[in-house]
Amino acid sequence: MQQTHWRMERLLSSARDRIDAFLDASGFDRGPWLAVAFSAGIAAWFTLSGPFQWLGAALMAILAATAALRLWPDEGHGPHLRMAVAAVGLAFAAGVAVVWAKSALVGAEPIKRPIAGTFDARVLERIEQPAQGRVRFVLATREPGSGRAMKVRVNLPLEKDAPGLGEGARIRVKARLMPPAPPMLPGSYDFARAAWFSGLAATGSALAKPELVEPAGERHGLASLQRSLADHVRSRLDGSAGTIAAALASGDRGAIAPEDEDAMRDAGLSHLLSISGLHVSAVIAAAYFLAIRLLGLWPWLALRVRLPVVAAALAAGAGIGYTLLTGAEGPTVRSCVGAVLVLLALALGREPLSLRLVAVAAVFVLLLWPESLVGPSFQMSFAAVIAIIALHGAAPVRAFLAPREEGWIVRVGRQGAMLLATGLVIEIALMPVVLFHFHRMGGYGAFANVIAIPLTTFVSMPLIALALLLDTIGLGGPAWWLAGKSLEFLIWLAHFTAGQPGAVRLMPQMGQGTFALFVAGSLWLALWRGNVRLLGFLPLTVATIMLVLTPVPDLLVSSDGRQVGISGEGERLLVLRESKSGFTRETLQEMAGMEGEVLALSEWPGAQCSADFCSVTLRRDGRDWHLLLALSKQRIEERQLAAACDLADIVVAERFLPRSCRPRWIKADRRMLSETGGLAVYLDKREIHTVAEGQGDHGWWKGKEAEAARFRPPSASPSNSPR
Repeated sequence: MQQTHWRMERLLSSARDRIDAFLDASGFDRGPWLAVAFSAGIAAWFTLSGPFQWLGAALMAILAATAALRLWPDEGHGPHLRMAVAAVGLAFAAGVAVVWAKSALVGAEPIKRPIAGTFDARVLERIEQPAQGRVRFVLATREPGSGRAMKVRVNLPLEKDAPGLGEGARIRVKARLMPPAPPMLPGSYDFARAAWFSGLAATGSALAKPELVEPAGERHGLASLQRSLADHVRSRLDGSAGTIAAALASGDRGAIAPEDEDAMRDAGLSHLLSISGLHVSAVIAAAYFLAIRLLGLWPWLALRVRLPVVAAALAAGAGIGYTLLTGAEGPTVRSCVGAVLVLLALALGREPLSLRLVAVAAVFVLLLWPESLVGPSFQMSFAAVIAIIALHGAAPVRAFLAPREEGWIVRVGRQGAMLLATGLVIEIALMPVVLFHFHRMGGYGAFANVIAIPLTTFVSMPLIALALLLDTIGLGGPAWWLAGKSLEFLIWLAHFTAGQPGAVRLMPQMGQGTFALFVAGSLWLALWRGNVRLLGFLPLTVATIMLVLTPVPDLLVSSDGRQVGISGEGERLLVLRESKSGFTRETLQEMAGMEGEVLALSEWPGAQCSADFCSVTLRRDGRDWHLLLALSKQRIEERQLAAACDLADIVVAERFLPRSCRPRWIKADRRMLSETGGLAVYLDKREIHTVAEGQGDHGWWKGKEAEAARFRPPSASPSNSPR
């Protein structure tokens, strides 16, 4: 026994020494992995179900770190591995603690049920959205009955707007408020989670013109300045070019036409409309370049101060000012932090673009906004930056870009090829994020960005800045004309790219395991050095296979039971109701991975519909599945309804169904859906995925897990067999 114990200890010691030697020889940067561990702790909090699991994960990480520091013999065996385990464990636990604390501090308890009434409120924020024909207000008010203070968001039609309804105004408004909406379907956008971290307890619409109790008065804050700047830009440029110029100058996207938004999205250019790294970097780079050139013209100053330090300070001020002017949204702040760190590195004579710098920026952002980790904006911005740094840090790329004796044509050709390669790498790096969150893949985004990014960075934005500067002396007209032409070309490029065959391909919901493998493989490729980084292709290959094999749900049921989508019956998605909501229709299509127009069941020959129900039979995996879908809330004679339920495998209704309604498998009525949320049903595999599965005991989710008995799969026998 003692000999066996000695052998095991020797094997463990040998393995520890080998791992430590590998870590010592790999020469990788350890800082980014601490940021990855911190991010993993935040991700674990969102993924795990409740407080006991969150606390357990944090305690296990702390115990691992403590064991490595206190129990690991420090005799020259595995010092690198020892410190790695300790640091990673503590960083992971810190991530869990930070996001848990942020949720407890800022999370707003949603209202229990829809309410309508007249509310006395203070306007906290006014957001103009003329393209949608509305003004959006964030209000501070009190909940009827309980009297608790709460923050709500209310939409007001433009025709009901009135002077004085700005930040600081007190109003009395009749409105209908709803709890923030949970995901409509498994994997769809979770507005309830976003509202929780924004402090919103309810959203809704104004039912009448607000009564102004106390006008906003004269305010000269950043919000007012932002709106004034956007109005000025749109007054100088008409049409779509003016709305996009206003977005670039002030961050105000409210006037951009929906068709232009859709074209930019489908062409892979929507990132140009939201103020992020590209725009902030362009402003800071231009400010730095101009500052160091102009300051260099003053010999007395150039001989006495370090011009790069002064130029970096001026550029940082320009970047911070632009960030505040454009609303200081999360992506803009993240970009500004990263750009300021780059300036600091330049001023200190350090490498301005490094993975360690990215890690510092990521940790800074996540300390303030840990919830941003699970959002597409954070993931896309940092994925793009990491991909660029990893690509340009690779030895073959450095050799390709190294200075050499050559003609300008060859040099421009090399730079153009590298620009295209960078665009392709960014597109590949962003693909898993885009598919996971938006369920769509662009075919020509990399090629469109090769033209659009230089056009926006080096032509449109400088011309807009020059036009605004010349407007101070009344000479901005020619610059506005040139800026308008450049933006008109950008809009044409977006519509042309989006209109090409195969420009957009919808994909069904990617599983969290598949996405995790994509993230792990990508980080391994980016953060390691040498041949060991090639091991990252292993999880990437597995994730790609899993993505290709991702099944399409046969049946999609919305969380309220009103919307049902059926796939697999031709090229068009069958829907229970024709919805006026573009969001509802697009969500159903995206989750089913089906493009084109939808088809109402009442118009499909395979369905039998009355005023109250639709009956549908689907053939899957060698058996028939009978569906009974409610169309109305009209009371049906119970015996007749029970008989119809007996013949059905699945029944869906937006109302409560009596106990006598007993289908063979799923009874998705109001009672069940209030507990599970929306459903994705896979008939071939006899599986059901619910919204509740991914919510756990987080504050924004108030549904409860349905009993496991409700999800017992049906027998493999034909559905028309007796019970």
